[in-house]
Amino acid sequence: MNHTFSENHQVQTVSSFVDLVHTNFKGEMNALCWYRNLDGDFKEIAEKLSLKENITEVSPEDLVALQLSEKGNIAREIILNDLQLLTDFGASPSLNLLKCYERDDEFDFISTDVYSFHVDRSPIATDTFLCTYHGAASDIVANSQAEQKILIPEIRAKLKELHDGPDEDFEDFLKENFFDLHYQLHENAEPINLGLGHLWRLAVDHPEQEVLPCVHRAPRENDAEYRLLLIC
Repeated sequence: MNHTFSENHQVQTVSSFVDLVHTNFKGEMNALCWYRNLDGDFKEIAEKLSLKENITEVSPEDLVALQLSEKGNIAREIILNDLQLLTDFGASPSLNLLKCYERDDEFDFISTDVYSFHVDRSPIATDTFLCTYHGAASDIVANSQAEQKILIPEIRAKLKELHDGPDEDFEDFLKENFFDLHYQLHENAEPINLGLGHLWRLAVDHPEQEVLPCVHRAPRENDAEYRLLLIC
């Protein structure tokens, strides 16, 4: 197993799906990585799938219908197995062929799209799972290397100008518009790229969570290249 990721206190690497889903987050550690060097031609799959929208969900049936080379078939079996593992665990995985996500450029001082460093929130106990098989991969960063944008004085002042209501409702306004989920990195921050083929489990902000949620972002896509991403 490669322990590159585990050099950071935020990440723990594991060697199986069972360990991925049953290892508890603790302390600074809020990202688990099932580290894998996958065989197979995932690029072939990405290029043979049809992009219907900027984000196209790919069903298992779509995968099975592809005519693939031997290496492409190996990649397909890996993806189908990952989907089944997560489904059997009780998750609802989605395989996406991605050109790009929608951008939020309404304001010049804060953005709430997934390209901004952010955390996920859920009303129930859950985690975020993701694996990039092809294309640009996501980044995470230690919580100590980032700050909630709503706590930065100049940003908070501009948000108060946007808020059309009593002061006691301001915090609710921030949550309702997801401003509180987004982070700005410190100057010396060192994001970790999640790489290709590894299946990750990231901590989510929910009522039973005992660690800080994992700060992460979607990558800027490479030119003329679609991403093939499993997420749930």
